[in-house]
Amino acid sequence: MTSHLIALCFDAHDPLGLARFWAGVLGWETADDPRDGVTLLPNDDTGFPIRFLPTKEKKVGQNQMHFDLTSTSLEDQQQTVARSLGLGARHIDIGQRPEEGHVVLADPEGNEFCVIAPGNKFLAECGFVGALACDGSQQVGYFWSEALGWPLVWDQNEETAIRSPHGGPKITWGGPPLMPQTGKYRLHFDIAPPADGDRQAEVDRLISLGATRIDIGQGDVDWVVMADPDGHEFCVYPPR
Repeated sequence: MTSHLIALCFDAHDPLGLARFWAGVLGWETADDPRDGVTLLPNDDTGFPIRFLPTKEKKVGQNQMHFDLTSTSLEDQQQTVARSLGLGARHIDIGQRPEEGHVVLADPEGNEFCVIAPGNKFLAECGFVGALACDGSQQVGYFWSEALGWPLVWDQNEETAIRSPHGGPKITWGGPPLMPQTGKYRLHFDIAPPADGDRQAEVDRLISLGATRIDIGQGDVDWVVMADPDGHEFCVYPPR
């Protein structure tokens, strides 16, 4: 048994506003969220929705995850950048070099993302959302490959990447050195066992793979909060 990735979640001061920004960038549609947030539903092969959940905590430091958006041409890259800026994004400097060719932006709440130059071979088979690029160790790449049942598609120099057998974006981990944690992470995965699965059995399996149960003050809820081997939080929901 493996879990399904049922959502990528953003903590947001203004969930609706941030959802509208990303809907404009990605061309996805918003939907009601059963837990006081806002959900974006993919209209491509991405395979998982994005949820925006309310928080009052300030963003501190660089996120441990960000989107790499692909481009089919230089003009296409420029159009994505211009569209993003028009929706409220801004240029930021995280130490990128001009020769790298990608444009680094932040959304209206400071969440980083990259618009990749055309011709990127690593993302050539991926769609507009080419990758979810993560700060993480080789071990955590192996963990998520086993947790989701997604094969490794890259494993070199302690850098790893996985991709769903059904296609969609890659999830990548850049290897050491890892960024220090500066508080609760603003992005996290929601996962769930399949409809015929057992959540406790899945929690036990994830623990055997290196995850831990944690308490972030969630109280009495119907999901289990865990951390992967690098300490990144994620939530395990009942089977679906």
